[in-house]
Amino acid sequence: MKTYKCICKTLDDTKQLAQRFAELIKDGCFVNLYGEIGAGKTAFVKLVADALDVKERVTSPSFVILNEYHTGSIPIYHFDLYRLENEGIKTIYDELREYSEGKQVTFVEWAEFNQNEAPFNHIKINVTYSDDDSRVYEFKSIGNKNKDIIKGLRV
Repeated sequence: MKTYKCICKTLDDTKQLAQRFAELIKDGCFVNLYGEIGAGKTAFVKLVADALDVKERVTSPSFVILNEYHTGSIPIYHFDLYRLENEGIKTIYDELREYSEGKQVTFVEWAEFNQNEAPFNHIKINVTYSDDDSRVYEFKSIGNKNKDIIKGLRV
């Protein structure tokens, strides 16, 4: 199966999920993140970066579009497409494709703004929150490359 859903009721639950995810992506992957403002997209990226031993302070790239982290066990590139218009998305689309290749982890927040123009292999994570403050993380492998990551989350 190429999907996995996890309900995190506490921050510790989310840390454990991020740790497990980090262990599975050590060879790199491309991740599109979806969810409302405040759902926990950046928080999840921070926890994964921490699990990958990133030393820098991980922040939202909302105003700069891209943050890079090179002090961990693998390079991390963290994009935020929220402030880009359609033309802006088109200008970085080739760059996004480049960041989908090689041994690195690329996170793209507000991936819905790329108008689903990410046909290459990637993981889609949809983050939602409930009235009880729990977070639901739904992981889906697009393409076959990352299906083992999704399978590994089930353990």
